[in-house]
Amino acid sequence: MIGENDIKHDVVPQSRNLDIGEMLAVELTPEEERKVLRKLDFILIPLMGCAYFLQFLDKLALSQSTLFNLRQDLNMHGSEYSWASAIFYFGYFFWSWPSSYVIVRLPIGKYLSVSVFLWGGILMCHAACTNFAGLMVARFFLGVGEAAIAPGFTLLTGMFYKREEQPLRQSAWFFGNCIAVLVGGLIAYGIGSISTGAIEHWKLLFLILGAITSTYGIVLFLLLPDSPAKAVFLKPSERTITIKRTLQNKTGVMDNGVFKWSQVREASIDPQVWLLVLNSFASNLCNGGITSFTSIITAGFGFTDLKALLMQMPQGAAQIVFLLITSLAATFVPSCRILGMILNTIVSVVGMLLIWKLNPAEQVGRMVGLTLGVVYAINLPISLSIVTSNVAGFSKKSVTSALLFIAYCVGNIVGPQFFLASEEPSYPTGITAAMSGLVLSIFFLLCLYVYYTWENRRRDKLYGSPADMTVGAELREELSNKTDRQIESFRYLL
Repeated sequence: MIGENDIKHDVVPQSRNLDIGEMLAVELTPEEERKVLRKLDFILIPLMGCAYFLQFLDKLALSQSTLFNLRQDLNMHGSEYSWASAIFYFGYFFWSWPSSYVIVRLPIGKYLSVSVFLWGGILMCHAACTNFAGLMVARFFLGVGEAAIAPGFTLLTGMFYKREEQPLRQSAWFFGNCIAVLVGGLIAYGIGSISTGAIEHWKLLFLILGAITSTYGIVLFLLLPDSPAKAVFLKPSERTITIKRTLQNKTGVMDNGVFKWSQVREASIDPQVWLLVLNSFASNLCNGGITSFTSIITAGFGFTDLKALLMQMPQGAAQIVFLLITSLAATFVPSCRILGMILNTIVSVVGMLLIWKLNPAEQVGRMVGLTLGVVYAINLPISLSIVTSNVAGFSKKSVTSALLFIAYCVGNIVGPQFFLASEEPSYPTGITAAMSGLVLSIFFLLCLYVYYTWENRRRDKLYGSPADMTVGAELREELSNKTDRQIESFRYLL
């Protein structure tokens, strides 16, 4: 047991509103810890999961609207649809870097809630578009509205959960993405089946989804916490337990509202950061095209427009199966996060090969290929769990998340440009480019695995085993907001 005097008070932000002596005096029992963990899992994770469900549902809306004559009504030709898909990520890119600064300076829960409310309103504005230019403006600002969500949820997961708990929890809120893929086509099918002559179905799709999203933003404003110290659904004693149980993470319990530029500089020269960024770019060369063109590709397999929406449901089922396998393995099997990501990417490469090489007449085989081809997408939550587990320092973590999503945007901007209008609906050039991106992703993941292994062994030889640290030393390191490269006892999780 360590005393209050063992900790310097100036490393703990006054905004945390927790008494350090009280926190150190708390002895955690396994039952108390399990109780708090259950409450977090049943309240915090569903809050984030529902928001992510709506985000991907809204993202799918553009692809689905092509089956409701969006392109014809807006008189779009040639590569204009590809640019309408890509401009969303220009908005995402534009706001990702400022967001990494703002998210540290403002209460994170409130900031994310307002972002959700605004992006819902922007989605409804899509229904007012009458030409390609108007759609481009709406798509750009939709990207701005959504840019903070995934990085913000990543930071919140790092605040509330231990490092070994994070892969499963990152996957749990990302599960909303898989559900959106699974039922998104069904929802669009239902909206498309509404009998109305007053408004086009693609406009109805944007209006309904946007209204639901903005309403949910209000729910988040009331319930989503800014930090463990301000979680309204936790009792004061449970907030103390939440903070103390994550001290061994050494990645920062919460921020103090100060953006550290020294941590920005460190992030810019950290090999792990750039390997994560390059992997994000490579995998999203595939994501940009497949997400935007999946409805057109599916219809090209010989399905009617409405049936093509329903045939996207197996993609969600495949993602759910591999998400469960990978996240559970990453939680309970040591050193297998990156290996699981490699496995998922290999499955997607096989799927892309089926689409590319099978004859157009082999409808079932190509549909299986498209279903397997989207499995790579579930690597995102595991990649984010690597950020929350292996990047210490709140500002560095925020910047790393921003860089990751900037690369995500660039990949999604470049990817659709390989889907040439003259090759509709099979898009052989686009499929080849997507497959090439996935192969590059495998290479960067292998490099990351080798780097973490080498760095951990180097630190063991230089500093000795981190198991020899006292509780007081661990607490000082956690509250100091140092980075992973500054903490001698820090070891990377593979």
